[in-house]
Amino acid sequence: MSTKPDLIALRATINGEFVKANIEPRETLLDFLRDRLALKGAKQSCDVQVCGACTVLLDGEPVSACCTLAYEAHHRRVTTIEGLSHNGKLHPIQRAFLDSVAIQCGFCTSGMVLTVKSLLEEHPQPTTARIKAYLDGNLCRCTGYWNIITAVKQAAQLMDGGEGTSP
Repeated sequence: MSTKPDLIALRATINGEFVKANIEPRETLLDFLRDRLALKGAKQSCDVQVCGACTVLLDGEPVSACCTLAYEAHHRRVTTIEGLSHNGKLHPIQRAFLDSVAIQCGFCTSGMVLTVKSLLEEHPQPTTARIKAYLDGNLCRCTGYWNIITAVKQAAQLMDGGEGTSP
């Protein structure tokens, strides 16, 4: 005889919107975002915190949503790639990724962009070495990374009020 686990009340702010839901204790944040809220930007890939495709921001810090339980977001702020742009205008990091051609297949892009957001909030003008270290948990199989590093530097300039550099 199987019994349904007790549900847990979740109250969180996701992309600026207050969300209430009853969740199973084992439900991952990734499953909650994708299956319950239809926020498909975070991708399911490795399921072991290696690739970064499922990265979202939890109170501004990058986390692997595949290994974070949804209840860990209780009374916290979650930002997904869908919450980065405002009124149809891309965030400077998103703009820099496009302008620098730092996107090919796009599978890793949302995790990269959110990780870069956290990086630039902590280090507004990061060195190449810091960028590489910070993005160590985000894997890309297409770009070769150079355009991603260029995009991060351009985003840093855009967010600092500068024009950015051409790729």
